[in-house]
Amino acid sequence: MTAETGAVAADGSARRWPPRVVTAGLAALLLALLLVPAVTTPRFLTLDNARAILASAAFVGITSVGATMVMIAGSGVSLATSQIATVVAMFFLGTQHLGLGAALLIALAAGVALNAFQGAVIGYWKADPIVLTIAGGFAIGGAATWFSGGTTVYPGGRGFEVLNATPLGLPLAVYVLLAVTMVVEWTLRRTTAGRQMYLIGENRAAARAAGLPVGRVTVLAWAVSGACVALTGVFLASFTTSATVTLGGTLTLDAIAAVLVGGTAISGGHGSAVRTLGGAVLISVISDVLLLRGYSTGVQILVKGVLVLTVVLVVHVRSGRGRR
Repeated sequence: MTAETGAVAADGSARRWPPRVVTAGLAALLLALLLVPAVTTPRFLTLDNARAILASAAFVGITSVGATMVMIAGSGVSLATSQIATVVAMFFLGTQHLGLGAALLIALAAGVALNAFQGAVIGYWKADPIVLTIAGGFAIGGAATWFSGGTTVYPGGRGFEVLNATPLGLPLAVYVLLAVTMVVEWTLRRTTAGRQMYLIGENRAAARAAGLPVGRVTVLAWAVSGACVALTGVFLASFTTSATVTLGGTLTLDAIAAVLVGGTAISGGHGSAVRTLGGAVLISVISDVLLLRGYSTGVQILVKGVLVLTVVLVVHVRSGRGRR
């Protein structure tokens, strides 16, 4: 047995639990801690509130599932997510006069192009993803302000209303989230590029030495993530029927939180789109409980920050020691 597969070694020394077991145990503990305040919160146990939770999870989840690929590939995180979603939303609403199909294509192309460019700089020129995406966030945010003139962007048509449909009582975004999760999970587990993401995230230097296409795979991961951010921007724009420079809100932090809470290693090499989906739902439940209890946005961000810090300390640091 290895150091991560049992509780006690043959010599009596303590053994480390596998990261996914620790993640599952932590998730169960968090759910138990949430149960009492949730069921005692007025209006929490209602059908309308359940739909609201799923809708919120969809907005965050679509982005975070795409970000899972980036993190697994060892490319860290993007701190420009909110800005990209905002620009995409503006493009989507501003091109409604061209028809829904054309507006969707333009929005997706914008999201993919913006993210893929960052992925290329990281994958081929080894740029620091944190520094790059902070700079990119400022540039993209400035572009959003320039594009909108600092004013609210309104749609030039009504085609976007199709995206606000609620088949079987659930927002269309929820079905898109499930579809995106299945596609990304299948890509990670069943395709050559997906398996290469795990290998590159595990050890980027060794992957380069082994001849793996590190640059190309990194760009692919960021491009898929960009498509997911674009989908989120499109649904946000459709839901709010307008777009301002603050539309993205806390999307960046919420997406990162969902990926980490889902157990994806921030250092790369380990993770799952399905577990990220669970993380997104958990983040949405926490936000919903705090909102219903009247806590401010600042308190919500604080609680999510503490949650992410706990996960990093309990899961990611622990699993990192187990690999050394």
